[in-house]
Amino acid sequence: MSGIFGVVSKQDCAETLFYGTDYHSHLGTEYGGMAILGDGFARQIHDVSQSQFKAKFYTDYRNMKGNKGIGVISASEEQPIYLNSKFGPFCIATNGIIENTEELAATLMEKGISFSEVSKKTVNTTELVAKLINQGDDLVDGIGRMFRAIEGSCSLLLLNRAGIYAARDRHGYTPLVVGKSDEAWAVTSETCAFPNNGFDIVKNVEPGEIVLINEDGIVQRRPGRGKVDQICAFLWIYTGFPASSYEGVNVEIVRERCGRCLARRDTDINVDVVSGVPDSGLAHGLGYAMESGKPFRRPLVKYTPGYGRSYTPPSQRTRDLIARMKLISIKEVIEGNSIVVCEDSIVRGTQLKNFTIKKLWDCGATEIHVRPACPPLMFPCRFNLSTRSINELAARKAIRNLEGHDMQDVSEYMDHKNEKYERMVEWIAKDLGVTTLRYQTVDDMVEAIGRPRDTLCLYCWTGECPKSRSGRSAMDVTEVRKPAAKRRPEKHAAAQPGLW
Repeated sequence: MSGIFGVVSKQDCAETLFYGTDYHSHLGTEYGGMAILGDGFARQIHDVSQSQFKAKFYTDYRNMKGNKGIGVISASEEQPIYLNSKFGPFCIATNGIIENTEELAATLMEKGISFSEVSKKTVNTTELVAKLINQGDDLVDGIGRMFRAIEGSCSLLLLNRAGIYAARDRHGYTPLVVGKSDEAWAVTSETCAFPNNGFDIVKNVEPGEIVLINEDGIVQRRPGRGKVDQICAFLWIYTGFPASSYEGVNVEIVRERCGRCLARRDTDINVDVVSGVPDSGLAHGLGYAMESGKPFRRPLVKYTPGYGRSYTPPSQRTRDLIARMKLISIKEVIEGNSIVVCEDSIVRGTQLKNFTIKKLWDCGATEIHVRPACPPLMFPCRFNLSTRSINELAARKAIRNLEGHDMQDVSEYMDHKNEKYERMVEWIAKDLGVTTLRYQTVDDMVEAIGRPRDTLCLYCWTGECPKSRSGRSAMDVTEVRKPAAKRRPEKHAAAQPGLW
């Protein structure tokens, strides 16, 4: 997951861009980048894996001048990318995952197009997006062709002399929201970047829509589809910041509702303390406490926001180090108490087991009841950077141990009323070393989010998503991902501009 932010101002925009981008620090763990257009392009990219965005870019932004710019905090790749294209120079930042990167890159290289940026021994996907766009008749045409060519997800900000082009893929997996202040217009992945920078929300960019933001406002360069097909549900459960809203639905409120749903199903336990694993588990715990009437306390506290999210770094060693160091137990709160621990999710389970549960037992907890706010994760995410291997998932590990082998069809294990599901949960509970484990159901999670089920991407839990253009369903390609067949870009309708 990455976060992108852009601003066009009547005055210099560097300070607003700096702070607006920084409000996406909870999303990316590897690189930060800023590009500002004044007399020319000024661009800086830094590794932020071991330091905060603010520390790396404080000096840079004070020396960057211009009235329009884009920023990004990236989970894996160096960006924004600069391209001196046939449409003139531009900078671009993206958020998402493109599954057919290798196929698309090979097609472009056959045409004699080279790639200069390499991330983790593969093509930088933001550079790939830039060069796909450059194949169009103009920028709008190029963005449209790119969206039709990719499989996966992508939202983007493209900065040039005309302003900032903001666009969202045709399914709407990742959000983009436009805001307005007295002096500027902005666009963001996370609406938490708006209030303290003086912006009010104007509109959500629609799936497939392309807008141009400049000093005069917003011009629609291509209409959207009018509805979201599959926005990522994990945004509300874990990824998003509590103060952010997506499609008008606030993250903190959803997490409180998740906690309430968990509490309503817990009619058979009586505990002393309700808690949440910092940070995203806190609101789930608060909702549980409100519904159950049990006191909410903090047996585990996080030492400063300087420690990033422990599930996103690529190496297990780094994930374990962050998980061990960031949470500090408070023995005086834990000792002698039975505790409900609300967690956003169980991905691999190793950190929860080794660095959360162990700390609670070591400090004298009498019972530990774990309550994840989402169902068991069954499939690695196809549309953003989170879990990339099916073998990592705690639920799959349990199934493998119960069955003695990997399984293609795990539908029985996804039904919370099925005996196999119960056996799987019991196995995970025993592996974690907890008194009880009870997951959220899909229906309760969808109810907590408050949007129609068919507008949410639930792929991580159900394996369900829109069919790809090759006709394969998500369930068909989870275990073995093969490159999609090459397709000829189709001709699209002309842009239909409209002014807000």
